[in-house]
Amino acid sequence: MDDIREDDHILDIGANIGAFCIRAAKKSSHVSAVEPFTTDILNTNITLNEVTIKVFRGALGDGVPTRIGWDGISSMVSTYRLHDLIQMAGRCDFLKCDCEGAEWQIRPVDLKGIRRIEMELHQPPIGGPINTELLRYISEKYAFSIDRVPVHGPLGLFGILHAWKQ
Repeated sequence: MDDIREDDHILDIGANIGAFCIRAAKKSSHVSAVEPFTTDILNTNITLNEVTIKVFRGALGDGVPTRIGWDGISSMVSTYRLHDLIQMAGRCDFLKCDCEGAEWQIRPVDLKGIRRIEMELHQPPIGGPINTELLRYISEKYAFSIDRVPVHGPLGLFGILHAWKQ
């Protein structure tokens, strides 16, 4: 969060109720948020915090509507490739991605131009299979660290990626 620049275009995939994107919007006026379920609460929080954020209802995926479940709710959700979300947002310099396994849908070519990445990494059965091509690309093009998380629970979270363009 400390390295967000005033002119950064920030894309928050899996924005939930806005904890990240609202703070980011206090540093940059170019913030977009993608969220499939909690968009009403997200929009309320944006208004309460008097910030401007473009909100897109949907999820990261392969571009095909998909049934997604969260917190006991299941519904058909529009999904978008990262490339499409970046076009909708206008640009992306800083990517925050917390999308419960859909991160493995990201194609390496879609990261071109992104300076900074903060992303949860999950292992099957959530999302998956692990996209080794994506990991290889990040390891070649970015300086990075991964905060490892003990794998347990239904989400299969195994780490949080912090990456900076070299």
